Amino acid sequence: MPQLQLPIFPEGLTLITEDLAFQREAGRVVYFHGLLPVFAHDEKDLKSFRMYTSQLIDNKTVRQRDIVRAFGVPLATVKRYLKLYRQQGAAGFFRERRRRSANVLTAPVKQRVQALLDEGKSVPEVSSESGVLGNTLHKAIRAGRLHAVKKKRCGR
Repeated sequence: MPQLQLPIFPEGLTLITEDLAFQREAGRVVYFHGLLPVFAHDEKDLKSFRMYTSQLIDNKTVRQRDIVRAFGVPLATVKRYLKLYRQQGAAGFFRERRRRSANVLTAPVKQRVQALLDEGKSVPEVSSESGVLGNTLHKAIRAGRLHAVKKKRCGR
């Protein structure tokens, strides 16, 4: 799994371009155009950072490589969030994340699957009979939502 690389906000004024700079002060990041502050966000507010830098690139105020150089974030990350900005606008950064689909192990299915497991059937057998993926069954067993009957081994 890739690791999140956060932007670097050094103390003091840092140039992004000749006209645009940012400064970190008291846990906030303030962007300046010349001497005029134009935007600010909390240092830990990654969504606002991504939205604002994507907006700067889309408006052709800065180039992608300017953001990469100034903040130390990967180019692929800059491109990903620029695409999000172009497709969904600023609201795309603040939408609630989509949830997974409905629960596969509903009460009736869970009851049927547990009965099959209680009969001593293996997870692959239960999977083929119930239509529930084996991976889902194993996950439910590990989480304690289902209980598999342990078979005794012969010869040991």
